[in-house]
Amino acid sequence: MFLKKLKLTNFKNYQETEFTFSNKINCFIGNNGAGKTNILDAIYYLSFCKSYFNSIDSQNILHETPFFAIHGSYNKNNNGGDTISCIQKRSHKKQFKLNDKEYDRLSDHIGLYPLVMISPYDRDLINEGSDVRRKFIDSVISQFDKLYLDDLINYNKALLQRNILLKKFAESRFFDQSSLEIWDEQLIKLGEKIYNTRIAFLNEFKPLFQYYFNYISNGKEKVEVIYDSQLMEHSFKKLLEISLEKDRITRYTNVGIHKDDLSLQIENYPVKKFGSQGQQKSYVVAMKLAQFEYTKNTKGFKPVLLLDDIFDKLDDIRVKQIIQLVSENSFGQAFITDTQQERVENIFKQVNIDHKIFEISDGQSVEKLNSY
Repeated sequence: MFLKKLKLTNFKNYQETEFTFSNKINCFIGNNGAGKTNILDAIYYLSFCKSYFNSIDSQNILHETPFFAIHGSYNKNNNGGDTISCIQKRSHKKQFKLNDKEYDRLSDHIGLYPLVMISPYDRDLINEGSDVRRKFIDSVISQFDKLYLDDLINYNKALLQRNILLKKFAESRFFDQSSLEIWDEQLIKLGEKIYNTRIAFLNEFKPLFQYYFNYISNGKEKVEVIYDSQLMEHSFKKLLEISLEKDRITRYTNVGIHKDDLSLQIENYPVKKFGSQGQQKSYVVAMKLAQFEYTKNTKGFKPVLLLDDIFDKLDDIRVKQIIQLVSENSFGQAFITDTQQERVENIFKQVNIDHKIFEISDGQSVEKLNSY
């Protein structure tokens, strides 16, 4: 699967622009703020029906214009081509079409044209709280397991109702054990299923992550992703029993799979505290490449890969390793942004792979520099 053509109209800082891409590697070179990342975001839209960076669609419309439109032409399984269109008018519902047929539910499109995005924002996996790492796990699994997504939604609904009940008990100074147990049963049933699915996912994911980190760093550092869950200590039912008094005092549920986390380690220490900027960046890139591999194995074909400004803080050896990696046959089409034209051109002199390089200037002009 690869994206052949992309047309943007009034999208962010692009008034009217068209691209024809290589089916392997496409590089966008330009200064910060020129609009390189906006191209990647448009491609992301075509897979996920939304922006990677801004959840408010209307804010992605070029200033003082009535709409934006993104049109992409794909070759998928040599089927002759599919056209995906996303149109957002101000104060209107977003239109999303596949081959001119509009979707009733946007969720029906998710997973059909898989994509993995790697951006500087992914450092949040290391630096932010456990909710970011849980979201990473859940977003990967949910693309392929609709039952998991349903269980997750229903678990969060039951959790909300239990918390409302705990707050009501505290305010009324009345406690009804049987009312609480109704929601306990739901949390236990759904939570244990979610926990077991996460365990199975991470058992497949971790070897892929370690492989890619070793590749990028030439095997210089030992890394580990460790699943941290309260359900490893006790059954969910036992946890709720132990935590009941604390829950009544705090007025919310203190135990469950909504507290799960990932411990990200390098040389047996937290990468957040002990990893250099380059090591942290390599760590995150390896996690997303492992996501790519897991997605490919699950879907049976290669997703599109977006690499947004990932070379900053990496030495030339690691940059070359990444370019060499994505040029191999296990990867399909990749889109890369960078501010340093000379660096990218020098790498492609050493790596023999079909590619195109585009120079981006203020989102208004695109000049193709090289094609091999």
